[in-house]
Amino acid sequence: MPSRSPRRLGPHPSASSSSRRRGAAEPPPGLFPAREDLLRLLAVLTIAAAVAAACSRLNRRPEPFCDSLQAPDDYAGDACQPCPQNGRCVDGQLECVQGFKRYGTSCIEDGLLSQTATKISELLQLKICDQHARALCGHHAKILFHKHEVSDTVDELLSKNPAGLTPDGIELVKARVLESAQGFFETTFTSNKAEAFKCPELVAERHMPLTCQVRQWISTNIIFVTTICILLAALLWILWIIYRRQALSNRAEQIYEQVCEILEDNAINVKIGNSNCEPWVVASWLRDHVLVPRERKNTFLWKKVEELILEDSRIDQYPKVIKGESKVVYEWQASGSLSGRKMKKVQGAREPTGDGAIKLAEEIVGEVREQGSCSVVARRDRTRA
Repeated sequence: MPSRSPRRLGPHPSASSSSRRRGAAEPPPGLFPAREDLLRLLAVLTIAAAVAAACSRLNRRPEPFCDSLQAPDDYAGDACQPCPQNGRCVDGQLECVQGFKRYGTSCIEDGLLSQTATKISELLQLKICDQHARALCGHHAKILFHKHEVSDTVDELLSKNPAGLTPDGIELVKARVLESAQGFFETTFTSNKAEAFKCPELVAERHMPLTCQVRQWISTNIIFVTTICILLAALLWILWIIYRRQALSNRAEQIYEQVCEILEDNAINVKIGNSNCEPWVVASWLRDHVLVPRERKNTFLWKKVEELILEDSRIDQYPKVIKGESKVVYEWQASGSLSGRKMKKVQGAREPTGDGAIKLAEEIVGEVREQGSCSVVARRDRTRA
């Protein structure tokens, strides 16, 4: 079988035609700049544009301001910008009125007008509300204020507190104060249909003096106040009675102790054989001796002393006729109840004999005489002397 020789394949006619078309579409290598050149060109263009914009803004003159006295219709076609509020424009220049400062093409407040307006408003409220408070307290004062009276009051306050304002600033402050007054005060109408202002009732009550507030509160709560006063008076009276009774009881105990000492001394004189001494003491004489003149008028004091004497079993009380008159006398009956020192001296005066007994008796008599005579009248005379 004859062998087939391999067939040589040449280029395909369609492939050669496509390669020729591709070679004709590609641009030559040096037609466009490189990537780095494009970036440099873009940077140069940006810098040039920025410089041109800056130069244009610096060389441009700002538009002048239209005159303040010129009507808006007059400068509608002019190349000027309107004069801002609270500003004064003359020959294209802007000047802000007092209390405002320039910020760009506008005028903003610097705080002076606001502070002054607040101060004047407070003074106005104080003046009008004080008048209302005086009327509430029963004094002759004005309550209703007409609009022109409020305006005159504001002018008066501004004249006393100018704060260095120009006439324009004063007008602005006055306008703000009047606007604040309309919002604060109550608006009413008089009998002739005129608008008037008055201080609110609650605010006026806070401006009332303290004495007036107390007086009105008492008049409103008179029953409650009267009841409290009566209870306080009763409580003070009860406390005073308790104090007086306690003081009377303490004083009566002191006088009772003095009476016991006098009766005991009188009993000692009798026991040592003093012939001038009586075993009893007249109650009225004893009372006049121990009580000062001011206490003698207080009958309850001596009655309290008599009660203590009646309760004491050592003292005997009985009537006795003296110089034709019946007197109540006191006598110390319990010899064993004498104080220890005095009892020893009395026993010593009775037991020893001779010169020692006489000396001891003389010593006891001298001590008794120093402490008080057996006669209350004699002791009283000695005290006066």
